[in-house]
Amino acid sequence: MKRAFITGITGQDGSYLTELLLEKGYEVHGLVRRSSSFNRGRIDPIRDNDPEAAKRLFLHYGDMTDGVSLVNLIRDIRPDEVYNLAAQSHVKVSFEMPEYTASADGIGTIRLLEAIRAAKLETRFYQASTSEMFGGLDYNRPGNGYNEDSLFHPRSPYGVAKLYGHWITRNYRESYDMFAATGILFNHEGERRGLEFVTRKITDAVARIHAGTADHVVLGDLWPKRDWGYAGDYVRGMWQMLQHDEPDDFVLASGTTHSIEDFLTLAFAEIGIDDWHPYVKQDPAFMRPAEVDILLGDASKAERVLGWEREYDFPGLVKLMVEHDVALQKG
Repeated sequence: MKRAFITGITGQDGSYLTELLLEKGYEVHGLVRRSSSFNRGRIDPIRDNDPEAAKRLFLHYGDMTDGVSLVNLIRDIRPDEVYNLAAQSHVKVSFEMPEYTASADGIGTIRLLEAIRAAKLETRFYQASTSEMFGGLDYNRPGNGYNEDSLFHPRSPYGVAKLYGHWITRNYRESYDMFAATGILFNHEGERRGLEFVTRKITDAVARIHAGTADHVVLGDLWPKRDWGYAGDYVRGMWQMLQHDEPDDFVLASGTTHSIEDFLTLAFAEIGIDDWHPYVKQDPAFMRPAEVDILLGDASKAERVLGWEREYDFPGLVKLMVEHDVALQKG
């Protein structure tokens, strides 16, 4: 039985990955930050839906800003695979909390890598990098989308911190011959996305408008374009990276780009509203000091080398999220 350790297990990607690994027979250990209230809404249903698989799921207190807790956990768990998904992942918040973002997202990665190296394990390591490292500026924007060799120019403290985590992972691979892979993931959403993120904020508001409990949604800029995919498809790619013969860097993306206005159009159409403009208000408080205009990814390497495939396209993703939130309102 393989043993995996997931940081950020209570997040969107962590919950999908936990389901995937349990289905494949893994013993799964997850890192949970201690707080005054429980934040396990994405994990508890996994335990409830499959009590037998839940016997192979273990949660541990720790923090990416606390190296001692990481050293102790890696030493005690001795995982075959580590998936570093933990992060302060909200771009707007990273401008307000730049130091914490750097510590958790950037320095946290080296704390975890050092914990593995100190334990002298043959652990396979996955680092969750991000398309925000590219920045979307004209001078480094390839026509077919960003790939593994594209130039980086992060436009937020989050992107800068993630770029450190990305490069230190590559450095440990080259310096210590560690099996350390990075996944440069473009935007991936789903029904478990947090309500503070724009896609889920929209689908939740659409469901409330449909139920008659809300009459509008407040957003920031509507023109930025993103390469959106389904989170369940992307965590499968993470697992595939650690099953490959050699550690490497892989972009995961849909290869298509859509604006927030496009997302609004499809989401409101799901409840029979053709013109979304009367239901949307804009507030500068939700606008970033430096916005990324457009992100488009080229996942041809992952498709060719790993055999990675996506099950959901952009309209299918929006439909899935709206239907889920409408059902929640009915419930």
